[in-house]
Amino acid sequence: MIPISIEQAARDAGGHTLAAAASDMVSATVSDSRQIRGGELFVAIAGERVDGSALAGAAIEAGASAVLTAAPEVACASGAPADRIIVVDDVILALGSLARESLARARSVNDRLKVVAVTGSVGKTTTKDLLASLLAVRGPIIAPPGSFNNEIGMPLTVLRAGADTATLVLEMGADHVGNIEYLTSIAPPDVGVVLIVARAHLGEFGGIDNVALAKSEMVSGTRGTVVLNAADARVRAMAERAHGKVVFFGEDGQRVYAEDATVDEPGHAQFTLVASTGRARLTLGLVGEHHVSNALAAACVADVFGIGVEQIAAVLETTGPASPHRMDVHSHKGMTIIDDSYNANPDSMRAGLDALGRLGEGRRKVAVLGAMLELGDASQGEHEAIGRYAKRCGVDVVLTVGTEARPIAEVAREEGIEAHEAGADNALDVLATFVGEGDVILLKGSHGSGVWRVADALVGEE
Repeated sequence: MIPISIEQAARDAGGHTLAAAASDMVSATVSDSRQIRGGELFVAIAGERVDGSALAGAAIEAGASAVLTAAPEVACASGAPADRIIVVDDVILALGSLARESLARARSVNDRLKVVAVTGSVGKTTTKDLLASLLAVRGPIIAPPGSFNNEIGMPLTVLRAGADTATLVLEMGADHVGNIEYLTSIAPPDVGVVLIVARAHLGEFGGIDNVALAKSEMVSGTRGTVVLNAADARVRAMAERAHGKVVFFGEDGQRVYAEDATVDEPGHAQFTLVASTGRARLTLGLVGEHHVSNALAAACVADVFGIGVEQIAAVLETTGPASPHRMDVHSHKGMTIIDDSYNANPDSMRAGLDALGRLGEGRRKVAVLGAMLELGDASQGEHEAIGRYAKRCGVDVVLTVGTEARPIAEVAREEGIEAHEAGADNALDVLATFVGEGDVILLKGSHGSGVWRVADALVGEE
């Protein structure tokens, strides 16, 4: 961020200091007191276990310039001085306001700065990571670590952009209609990307049509070019909401598409990338055929920025997983482990099983599957369908993690698959009773299912 005074930070946040503001400058923003190095604004968020305001004094002691809080009495009691306490009614909304003003300030002194934002039910983080690699050629780039895509993580990413930033790559997520509209109001994209509309967060959205409505807020919130997946009818229809230019990827004849796609033995997709500057044959650095669509989306954005097809192909070939638990492939004790455990919905679960089927051809295939959360009334049927799909992919053994994933195991047994059940706390012990050298193991589930902890423990074993 461009450094500002504490007084200016208070104005940007829509708040005030408890006393005349100290003269120090704010040069960064953090919500984790452990990240304080000096000069930061500490955003005191009230979490489930810890109220950030209670850490205000320690944050100042560690070097923070000021604290943003909705509980000034708690911040004062913690030892934070009044001239360093910025008081607001709602810390999350104040954080968004800070980010909005900070980006406007950066844009006012840096006309090269472009904001690229991506949304979709599946593939956001992978596409974001690919974009960060592809657009680095433009100059200094800011992109979030992992999946900072909500009303806290995205503004914190925006606040990292400064006077020398060439590209700000953002991921925008949603579990309700209106979420992305809010996020784009903070950081209106110069290029907005919509990947796919799938059956994620159905319990919150109330149906896939509302999922599409939420994702379309990216289109209406983009101030420049919109990049849409022509292969998804719901996404394609969003073009009518665009204010500017619309380009498509994913189908023959569009701005960017793939020809002659195949998958090699290690599970990497190979295809000819066709873009406005020509065509190039490549092998993706990522594992899984489903990543072709993500790669095409990122390539289309790069094409919009005038990057040549040969350069795009070279980057796509050398870029592997940048965020953890997303199709990370490990060799461990003679086994191949596919860690795709960050999150799951019905479509991404099928994609993971497809990858297991291809990568495990001729070997014993084991699927460690957690629940797909937030599916509402569709949950039972969607989990049962995954049990049947596992059979179609040639899975030999299923281990479900948690009670909500149990329907997968029940249907898998009916399909003739060996099936086990466990909780997140004992899944590794159960897994150890039947896996061995030569097996290929997929770990997949919603973040809240805890399968990622099993993956960490498995890969981290000595």
